[in-house]
Amino acid sequence: MSEINTNQNFATNEPQSNKNYLLPLTAMTTLFFLWGFITVLNDVLIPRLKGVFDLSYTEAMLVQFCFFGAYFIVSLPAGMLVNKFGYKKGVLTGLIVASAGCMLFYPAVVVHEYWLFLTALFVLAGGITVLQVSANPYVAALGPDKTASSRLNLAQALNSLGTTIGPWVGGILFFGAAGSLTVNAASAESVKVPYLMLAAALMTIAVVFAFLKLPEIKSHKEDFNCKAKDHSLTQAPHLIMGVVAIFCYVGAEVAIGSFLVNFFGEAHIAGLEEHDAAKLIAYYWGGAMVGRFIGSALLQKIAPSKALLFNACAVIALLLVTVFTEGNIALYAVLAIGLFNSIMFPTIFSVAIEGLGSLTSKGSGWLCLAIVGGALIPLLQGVIADVVNIQISFLVPAICYVFIAWYGMNVVRLSNVWQQKIS
Repeated sequence: MSEINTNQNFATNEPQSNKNYLLPLTAMTTLFFLWGFITVLNDVLIPRLKGVFDLSYTEAMLVQFCFFGAYFIVSLPAGMLVNKFGYKKGVLTGLIVASAGCMLFYPAVVVHEYWLFLTALFVLAGGITVLQVSANPYVAALGPDKTASSRLNLAQALNSLGTTIGPWVGGILFFGAAGSLTVNAASAESVKVPYLMLAAALMTIAVVFAFLKLPEIKSHKEDFNCKAKDHSLTQAPHLIMGVVAIFCYVGAEVAIGSFLVNFFGEAHIAGLEEHDAAKLIAYYWGGAMVGRFIGSALLQKIAPSKALLFNACAVIALLLVTVFTEGNIALYAVLAIGLFNSIMFPTIFSVAIEGLGSLTSKGSGWLCLAIVGGALIPLLQGVIADVVNIQISFLVPAICYVFIAWYGMNVVRLSNVWQQKIS
C-alpha cells in the first residue's frame, strides 16, 4: 500500500556485490512485512473502536486521519534526520518510536478515551514513516543500480504479504476466534494485548539492528550539468498532476479497505459478523500482492500509462457494481479491486518523476507528502456514509479513480510539456 521511494542515487565505499548485502537485505525486507502488517490492522481496529465507543463513521475514520496524517507531518523531518544521521539510525529511530506508539495502547485501554487511541496511532504511524523514509532508498542502494527495481519489488511483495495476513490475524485477536465480543467498555481489552506484542517485537528488532553491521550509504553528488536544475518543479505538469494522483490513489485504497468490515456486515450485502468480515479483507490486500507480480511482468511489454488507465477504469467499473448491486455480486466486486490497485502506486510514482533529473529527489518528496490522502479521503467517505449510507459512500473513491484514469490518459502529453521546457 504505502511504498515510498525517494529515487535517489547512492554509493558505498565497497564494491556493489549482492553477496555482500544478503544479510542487510534480509533484515530490511522484514521491515517491509512488519509495517504492512501494522498498517492494515487499522482496517480491523476501526470497526472494533466504532463499536466500543459508539462512533459515527466520520468519527471512526479519524483512525486513518491520524495514522496517515503522520506521513504529511513526519516525512520531511524524517528525511532531514536520515540525511544527518544515516539510514541505520533512521531505522532504529523508527522502530523505537513505533514501539512507543504500540505501548500507548495500554494506557488508552485503561483510561478508555478515544483521543488516547488516536494519539497512540499517530505516534505509531510517525515511527513507520521514519522507517519508510529510511528503508526504501536503503534497499534500492544495497547492490547494483540495474537490479534496484528487483530488490524493491521483492521488498514491496513482502509488504503486501503483511497486508494480506494482517486482517486475518487482527480479526482473531480483536474479535476472537468464535465471534464478535460484547460491545462495552471491557471489549477494548482485546486491543491491548496485540499492540503490546507488536511493541515487544519492534523493540526486539531494534536491538538486533543495533548490533548489525550495515553498509554505510553515501549519496551521489547532484548532477549540476542536468538542464532540469534551472527550472522549478511547478513547471512540471506530469509531477504536479502525479502528486494529485498519489493523493487520490492512497486515499481511495485506504478508504475502501477501512469500510469493508462494516460493508460486509450490511444485511443486504452479506450480513457477516465482524470476525468473519475481517478475514475477507485479506482477499482485498492479497489481490494487490498477486497483481504486483503479474504487473511486474506485463509492464515490460505494456506502456505504464496504458496500464494505469486500464486498471483505473476497471476499478471504477467494480466500484459502480459495488454501489448499485447487492449480495455476493457487490461483495466480490469490491474485493476484486485489490487486484487492479496493485500496480498503481509504483506506476504513478515512476511516471511522475520521469525526466526530472537532478530535481528527482525533491519531486519524490512532494509525492511522499501526497500520502496524506490516506488521512482525508476516508474521512470524507465517512461523512457521506453518515449522511446517506455506507454503500453510496463508495462513490467517493470512485471519483478518485476517475482522476487517476485521466492522469493515465494524459501523463505522456504532460511529460512532453516538461521535456520541451528543459530542452
